[in-house]
Amino acid sequence: MFSGLCAFPLTPIREDHIDLKAVALLVSRAARAGVDSLGVLGSTGNYAYLSREERRSVLEASVDAADGVPILAGVGAVRTRDVLALVDDAQTAGASALLLAPVSYQRLTENEVFGLYKDVAEASSVPIVVYDNPATTGFIFTDELHSRIAEIPAIASIKIPPPQPGQASERLRELRSVLPDGTSVGVSGDWAAAESLLAGCDVWYSVIAGVLPEAAKIILDHALAGRGVQAREASASLEAVWSLFRAYGSLRVTAAIAEDLGLTSSPSLPLPLRGLDRDGRLKVADAIRRCGLEA
Repeated sequence: MFSGLCAFPLTPIREDHIDLKAVALLVSRAARAGVDSLGVLGSTGNYAYLSREERRSVLEASVDAADGVPILAGVGAVRTRDVLALVDDAQTAGASALLLAPVSYQRLTENEVFGLYKDVAEASSVPIVVYDNPATTGFIFTDELHSRIAEIPAIASIKIPPPQPGQASERLRELRSVLPDGTSVGVSGDWAAAESLLAGCDVWYSVIAGVLPEAAKIILDHALAGRGVQAREASASLEAVWSLFRAYGSLRVTAAIAEDLGLTSSPSLPLPLRGLDRDGRLKVADAIRRCGLEA
């Protein structure tokens, strides 16, 4: 589960209700494309906007549609009590691992975040991925904190933000120097994936793989085979999409791609989130055509 390609599918909303048919379609497409795992109810899966019942229904639909591909279930919530309830639901639904981000309203201290992971690990019978996503949570992990958390036996992988260009190798060396042997390190930020995989990242936690898994697989396969030139070229061929990710955020762009390709209805985001404006949608449609992407 903690190597290769982990696809993060969108959780589409239709008329303020989860579109479970679209959830199953996106999950099954990624599974058929050969992804190694599926990160359901991650940030792209809009977990923070869903009720406990909605999350459970998404997980159940995803497990059914995944056809045996492991499901990593997002269980982040503001209160530990609620996280633990979501952990129970995820395990009951058949999730193979948990994705846990330190969600908060009040700013969390490092000891509070460590305590969260410790409490969840004690309640979990499946491995846990540390979901390091400062852009959404506002919490910045130090390497010292990563080291403390990784000593908890249930912690299997760390999902790191994208390194700065040209710094992936150095960032991995720094982090791995403080982690226990065997802790998987994965990268998010799709535009940084090729460089990070070539530098030795174990897994790519990928947004684009949730909607266009074949395009992501090409980059991954080249990188894992050590074909650096081809991996970088494959990533560069999607620069029109990566630039939109950086400009608008990957969630809104991914939703626009899914809508443009007819994989979901439009709009597909939970209010108060709104999709891209007309100019943004035209840019997405143009990027899809220029990159040769298709459903």
